[in-house]
Amino acid sequence: MRCGWCGTDPLYVSYHDEEWGVPVRDEQALFERLILEGAQAGLAWITILRKREGYRRAFDGFDPQRIARYDDSDRARLLGDAGIVRNRLKIDAAIGNARALLALHERGQSLSSLVWDRVDGQPMVNHWRSLADCPARTDLSDQLSRDLGKLGFRFVGSTILYAWMQSVGIVNDHLVDCFRHRELIRPVG
Repeated sequence: MRCGWCGTDPLYVSYHDEEWGVPVRDEQALFERLILEGAQAGLAWITILRKREGYRRAFDGFDPQRIARYDDSDRARLLGDAGIVRNRLKIDAAIGNARALLALHERGQSLSSLVWDRVDGQPMVNHWRSLADCPARTDLSDQLSRDLGKLGFRFVGSTILYAWMQSVGIVNDHLVDCFRHRELIRPVG
């Protein structure tokens, strides 16, 4: 059995089975997922999954060094790109988040350590029996939202961050009856 939220769409099922909840520590991969979670705000996640390759192309493979240098012509290019969600606020947030990430690096910190240190480097494992049991936000996502906001990140509300935490494996929210719940319960090194 798998979590019911992914339905039967092959792209969604593949994402559930291969990516969702798998611990991610790579800085660029964490950044990509953070941008995609922000882009998803108000939309169905499947919409973003279908546009993910468009995002990777449009945003230079989510290279924060390149994105941080985007100017008005890049904004115009992105606003005209049907391969992504053409929302000015979300596009500006992605550019701003690249700059915030680089500023974090300049202070000798990383997004990876910022989040993984809060859970002692190991995923938090929940034991939900139904989708209704799973929260939309937690105290940890509230705190991360505040902290990232203070660091200049945008589109990092608590609900967005909790979805991000689920996506990148900081928390294992696969339902207990889902085959992935058991597979992902093991120490990460």
